Amino acid sequence: MSPTPYELIGGEMALRSLVDRFYFYMDILPEAQGIRAMHAPSLSTAKDKLFKFFSGWLGGPNLFIEEFGHPMLRARHFPFPIGESERDQWMLCMNKALDEIETDPRLRENIRTALQQLATHMINQEATGS
Repeated sequence: MSPTPYELIGGEMALRSLVDRFYFYMDILPEAQGIRAMHAPSLSTAKDKLFKFFSGWLGGPNLFIEEFGHPMLRARHFPFPIGESERDQWMLCMNKALDEIETDPRLRENIRTALQQLATHMINQEATGS
């Protein structure tokens, strides 16, 4: 049986590191302050949920589903106005975090591509005219 992306990326420790770095960037990057403002002052709950979601999403333990049920990501994010700017802010932080993970470059790019598609799927606001 082939190893899962969860195993290939390094399991729990690597995934926790990825999530920690993601929220570190969200917290410090001026370009990410729009999405940072959507979060609670403490990011601990968000970190825990993202780690648990990623665990199952990447083929590891289904921690999120066991605790919270089906992710229903669009429904869970619908209370937050998410447009292209918010998607791009999220991806900026995630791309920086992914760049720090020591893993196969193809795996990193596959995860990056899948997360870009997922982040685009979260958009719930019409683009405003330019």
